[in-house]
Amino acid sequence: MEENKPQESGEMDFQSRLPLEELRAAVAAIKTEIRKVIIGQDDLVDLLLVGMLSKGHILIEGVPGIAKTITSKLFAKTLKVGFSRIQFTPDLMPSDVLGTSILNMKQGAFEFKKGPIFSNLVLIDEINRAPAKTQSALFEVMEERQVTMDGTQYTMEAPFMVLATQNPIEQEGTYNLPEAQLDRFLFKIKLDYPDLDQEFEILKSHHARKSESALGQIQSILQPEALIAFQDLTTEVNVEEKILRYISEIVVRTRNHPSLYLGGSPRASLAIMNASKAIAAIDGRDFVIPEDIKKVVTPALRHRILLSPEREMEGMSTDTVIYGIIQSVEIPR
Repeated sequence: MEENKPQESGEMDFQSRLPLEELRAAVAAIKTEIRKVIIGQDDLVDLLLVGMLSKGHILIEGVPGIAKTITSKLFAKTLKVGFSRIQFTPDLMPSDVLGTSILNMKQGAFEFKKGPIFSNLVLIDEINRAPAKTQSALFEVMEERQVTMDGTQYTMEAPFMVLATQNPIEQEGTYNLPEAQLDRFLFKIKLDYPDLDQEFEILKSHHARKSESALGQIQSILQPEALIAFQDLTTEVNVEEKILRYISEIVVRTRNHPSLYLGGSPRASLAIMNASKAIAAIDGRDFVIPEDIKKVVTPALRHRILLSPEREMEGMSTDTVIYGIIQSVEIPR
């Protein structure tokens, strides 16, 4: 497959049938803006961009204080789209998210007041601190991109994307998200503490910035119309049948794996395919290769599979199982 990879100089050794130059330039500009503030989260930024191009929602998990929320806000700032933030708490009600009908005294009728979910990019902070009743309010809007209230459907304006952060489930005051809701996220991204050098650079950056806000350093790059056009262009990336079978074999093996209680659904296969198209487009290719699949399989599957109770007690992780499955499936040539 080496002959199909981009050269180190950044130029292609093949002629793409799709006009991907503007898409690649926009992605590079967004990365540059975010790196003005964020240090050591390159994988997170890459997957956020993949999720954006794939029209997917993203769940980010990590301990408090490792820049989950600020990275999401900076990412939103690089897009010239509507943005809203919802802080999930144990007493949050579905109407606090979706909106509610109130009586208009002048007209003598009820009218619907839209909630904060009605935006282009919605940041839900600490999503797993709200109970199941509030989580259920997100099911329809995340999957069908619409809200049904009092028998009326309200369609979300494109582009629409949910970025959610959560603390590890072991922390106090957190709830397990329902499997049906987790399946609606394209990726689950796990973040860890920065290493020593990254911690040092973070301190230097904050000290040099002094009183200037992080958001003030970020410029908006992408207009909504251009983003929608890039999303449509990404769907045109070609996926050969042998690559589709490769994805299918990986996902099907999660359903009969001895260490798993729950395997991936067909939605998982679609998530891997769509995300791999975005990876290819960002690399300037109009076709998907097995390496694209490998890059997205783990974040696309880790929240969609459940370990068996025995393996969970042994301390095994879903990432370990996914890695083993990838190693066991023959790579298409």
